[in-house]
Amino acid sequence: MLQSYVPLALLIAFVVLNAAIMVAVSHLLSASRPTPVKERPYESGMPPLGSARERFDVKFYLVAVLFIVFDIEVVFMLPWGVAFRQLDLLGLGMLGGLIEMGVFVVILAVGYVYVWKRGALQWS
Repeated sequence: MLQSYVPLALLIAFVVLNAAIMVAVSHLLSASRPTPVKERPYESGMPPLGSARERFDVKFYLVAVLFIVFDIEVVFMLPWGVAFRQLDLLGLGMLGGLIEMGVFVVILAVGYVYVWKRGALQWS
């Protein structure tokens, strides 16, 4: 039983050892000459303005959550589309799979309309 896990254990050990060796070698062979100019943060060719500890508007987080929701939607829809012809839910054949995805899309649409009505998509 445990013999079947030996290749997996060897692979994990190799990956961890390889990662540790790469980090150690890059640390030992790199030429590090820190200067005040090199230590400054750099963002898109612009010098930093203000503190990094500023408060962000809630809309930034709402946009991030919307991105995650619709990203998850795609992650669930792609395998569903691939396996659509093999779905047989409730004995209805492909119609059952269509109903299942329809319910999923309606739930996401309700969330989208809620966020839209709350004004999260209005950028001011």
